[in-house]
Amino acid sequence: MPVSSPAAAPPSAAAIGAVRRAAVPPEPEPEPHYADDGCEVAASCLACPLPRCKYDDIRWYERNRRLANDLRMTAVIEREGLSAEEAAARFGITKRTVFRVLRRSRQAMREMTADEAAVFAAMASAS
Repeated sequence: MPVSSPAAAPPSAAAIGAVRRAAVPPEPEPEPHYADDGCEVAASCLACPLPRCKYDDIRWYERNRRLANDLRMTAVIEREGLSAEEAAARFGITKRTVFRVLRRSRQAMREMTADEAAVFAAMASAS
């Protein structure tokens, strides 16, 4: 006597579609477009003299940009022999700020390496 086995139900259309979708690899996502437009420091990211990108650490950049401006003002003050009052009028700052700029610049110049000085020169020329 033959043994009867339970009849297997045919797979549904939804199950077949799911298996087919799983077998097809997904389409790769398009790669994002990256335009190396640079910034005010350099025309290209690859030509940038900064040790860090300004967009990666904006606080670092702003602090060092201020220092670059301080160094530029100090150079003008010393080159032209300006008094605090004359420097304040020339740069549109207060006399007290002139003294702060000079103090920060002189302290930074004592602590700065030659490589850092080159970076600050590039930042000051970009400003």
